[in-house]
Amino acid sequence: MDQTYYDAVTQMEQLGVDEEYIQGWQAGYLMNPKREEQRVTEAYDAGYTDGEEKSTANFGNWAK
Repeated sequence: MDQTYYDAVTQMEQLGVDEEYIQGWQAGYLMNPKREEQRVTEAYDAGYTDGEEKSTANFGNWAK
């Protein structure tokens, strides 16, 4: 892993970001395959997309 990954995950945890978003972001960032369709949530999907782009801009939208 790189420092960007660790910093982003730490920031999301500190902000109280939805766990589904975090899991999606991690999977997208690491280029893991997406979950099977019936287990994908809106938060997971958004996180996956942002993770693929290595974007940290939308974390606040998913904070609880």
